[in-house]
Amino acid sequence: MFRFHLKENNTTVKTELLAGFTTFMTMVYIVVVNPIILSSAGVPFDQVFLATIIATVIGTLWMALMANYPIAIAPGMGLNAYFAFSVVGTNTNITYEVAFAAVFVAGVLFTILSLTSFRKKLIEAIPDNLKHGITAGIGLFIAFIGMRMTGIIVAHPDNLVALGDLHSSSVILAFTGLAVTLILMALNVNGALFLGMIFTGAAAYFTGQLQFDGVVALPSLPEGIIISNPVAAFGDVIQYGLFAVVFSFLLVTIFDTTGTMIGVAQQAGLMKGKTMPRARQALLADSIAATAGAMVGTSPTSAYIESSSGVAAGGRTGLTTVTVAGLFIVAAFFGPLVSAVSGVAAITAPALIIVGSLMMGSISQIKWGEIDEAFPAFLIILSMPLTSSIATGIALGFISYPILKVVKGKWREVHFLVYLFAVLFAYQLVFLPH
Repeated sequence: MFRFHLKENNTTVKTELLAGFTTFMTMVYIVVVNPIILSSAGVPFDQVFLATIIATVIGTLWMALMANYPIAIAPGMGLNAYFAFSVVGTNTNITYEVAFAAVFVAGVLFTILSLTSFRKKLIEAIPDNLKHGITAGIGLFIAFIGMRMTGIIVAHPDNLVALGDLHSSSVILAFTGLAVTLILMALNVNGALFLGMIFTGAAAYFTGQLQFDGVVALPSLPEGIIISNPVAAFGDVIQYGLFAVVFSFLLVTIFDTTGTMIGVAQQAGLMKGKTMPRARQALLADSIAATAGAMVGTSPTSAYIESSSGVAAGGRTGLTTVTVAGLFIVAAFFGPLVSAVSGVAAITAPALIIVGSLMMGSISQIKWGEIDEAFPAFLIILSMPLTSSIATGIALGFISYPILKVVKGKWREVHFLVYLFAVLFAYQLVFLPH
């Protein structure tokens, strides 16, 4: 039997189970939000619903049993929107099957990097201000999507975007859900995002915007295994020139996962100085989950910052995350309920907007007083929502950063890899589809 070393970590079974339930409550919104976003790219809702749970359970159990950390893994916010609205949505020749091939390749590469020291070198090579800009840009991107889904923001022939009809039932419901969720968060209520969705769903039901055809059903994968041939997946990436897409998936996942894991481990008091014990096993949890998730139909996974709520409740070991995985398995049988909720965008839009605002917090860490550091980050933040592409935002940031450093006479401060990425991104923007 696997030992979680509860005594050594000053915790108990009761505390770990409660912590696992707390973490689950704060992140279970993903089983509703992720299928909604990816189904807009044509992926069957039931497929994404179960794929989300499969990837979450695989990654979270690996984290629990191999790394013994109270850190949960699930499909990441932002990258799911990038998958649906940029990779598939703006490219008529790229199907969701081809896009999942890119996710699969990124997962394989991430697994390889997690087994080598190159991952550490890559993280150290990328300037901190670009990392902060990427996080903030993704935050704006998904918040914009949440507002657009509900009609809070609509297309405008002259100004591109404009305020929507504030009298529409969808907008009223979205603002109501947003207000309730923000109040719960301000009061530090655990699971505020999920509880806000429940309240908004109830309001939608009583106002006739939400109807149920069922609550419980056996889970299924209508499309089966989407990526079954690794060679064909790599072939699709090469054929469709999805190198920048793979790199974007890989880059964001590495930074997001590593940063989250270190942050949660520090909060739990599990760091040994500046070193994270069993870091390789922990990173493999995310890379293996991303690879498996792509095979059945979901976007890249990431370590969830919501795990900090479970740590705050006393979670210190993998027993916390075993509990999380078990609860997600139970959630797999509530597909019809989730499917009904997905038909009302206003129920999930508040979660997108609020998560976006939380991601914007990284702006405060950007060195705004230094133009060669600030402007590339600004360019990333601005271009991601306006071009609806995470990859384009990253590309413009990586191209402008070394140029400004050279002009300022600081070219020695730039790592060789950043120059290499700048050249590759410039080539991709000018000569390849994007």
